[in-house]
Amino acid sequence: MDTYKVIEIKESVFENNDHQANLLRDELKEQKTFLLNLMSSPGSGKTTTLVQTINALKHEFSIGVMEADIDSDVDAKIISETGAKVIQVHTGGMCHLDADMTRQGLKGLGIQGIDLVFLENVGNLVCPAEFDTGASKNAMILSVPEGDDKPLKYPLMFSIVDVLLINKIDVMDFFDFDINLLKNKLVKINPEIQVIPICAKTGEGIEGWLDWIRDEIKQWNT
Repeated sequence: MDTYKVIEIKESVFENNDHQANLLRDELKEQKTFLLNLMSSPGSGKTTTLVQTINALKHEFSIGVMEADIDSDVDAKIISETGAKVIQVHTGGMCHLDADMTRQGLKGLGIQGIDLVFLENVGNLVCPAEFDTGASKNAMILSVPEGDDKPLKYPLMFSIVDVLLINKIDVMDFFDFDINLLKNKLVKINPEIQVIPICAKTGEGIEGWLDWIRDEIKQWNT
């Protein structure tokens, strides 16, 4: 007879997090606050995309932003210049946010009267995909220089997102990036995903992204 027991910690952690995420999602829907979890690799253009997005939507919605990083407040300072309500969330060395950390961030931000909250997750294509934050929807940015093979390397990330922004399309001609090949790979992983090519620097394609957000907020509030 064994004198010890085995505890499946990872499964237990995920199960509890999923429960907390569902509770948070229900609370946000009740108060009509749309939380968008934005994920990507470092350097893909998350902050630049957010600045473009906030400036375009701030006259339509009251906007809050949670900037998640292992350390520093560089991105929060940039976002604050848009006039959006912003809070910096330090993860204490962790490479992701879970539902409880998201709840703490929302409490610190203060979302009373806020229509739309962006969570700029930690730059990583692995850990953030494993933890449900309680967000209304999940979005991801893939930049052209990263290559069109990323769905094969990080399938979980691409399987959980509702929309994929392909950023930096202005340099498409300088990289071996095949957008049709990428879409063919995505169909096998996530046939429901929406793909929107953009250039956050110039604003090209951003209107399609804005329309997607508007439509999702409208559905969330009905």
